[in-house]
Amino acid sequence: MREIKETARLALQLMDLTSLNHTDTAASTTQLCQAAKTLYGSPAALCVYPEHIIWAKSELQRLGLTGVKVATVTNFPGGYTDIERAMSETARAVAAGADEVDVVFPYAAFLQGDEQLAAELVASCKQACGATARLKVILETGILETPRSIQRASEIAIENQADFIKTSTGKVAVNATVTAAEVMLDVIKANNPQCGFKAAGGVRTAADAEHYLSLAEQKLGADYLAPATFRFGASGLLTNLIAVLAGDESADTKGTSY
Repeated sequence: MREIKETARLALQLMDLTSLNHTDTAASTTQLCQAAKTLYGSPAALCVYPEHIIWAKSELQRLGLTGVKVATVTNFPGGYTDIERAMSETARAVAAGADEVDVVFPYAAFLQGDEQLAAELVASCKQACGATARLKVILETGILETPRSIQRASEIAIENQADFIKTSTGKVAVNATVTAAEVMLDVIKANNPQCGFKAAGGVRTAADAEHYLSLAEQKLGADYLAPATFRFGASGLLTNLIAVLAGDESADTKGTSY
């Protein structure tokens, strides 16, 4: 197992530093961009609502953080069934400059047996991303619940060219869990080891992060732990990682029990 500071440094580099609040403004987006400039490096991406993409890109450039990607969300948070709407939202986000789009899988329709709609929605959004943006598919594993449902949803996303599969929106009662992550990583290993994995929601400490890092490394190798294939979606995690890296012994590094 990694030393805790090593975990914290790696997790910081793999973060999508996220703010998805209806109260977000240009000012709060600027603060998010400023938070990405730490003494210990920068996260892989910022994740904001579509209306803040242009401002986030501008602020990152002003701050010299040109390597930090801008991600956004579509079909969010409910995983709706309107394919044309999801595709249009995705196309507009890409036109605004999004480097990555996190689209919510139509999980309710899928659970009712409509795999075709789920597949078509993912494929349509992938098409809308074109050659310039990467597509992350949010499965909402806390609602899918069973390993079989998580497995099949993961398979559908990967079959339809998802660049990443992601656990959660962070907007439901149960978000990322190591149990769901294990199922998803097994599907990635079996179907497309180049597909990325993103744990989102509930990852709050370096110790939490280590659970996921160790699992992914065990299944897909150390090289998988890179921004191209592994991410954490989080907001509060950054504060803990910086405290750990600064040597703050009071930082909570015990993590969550799963």
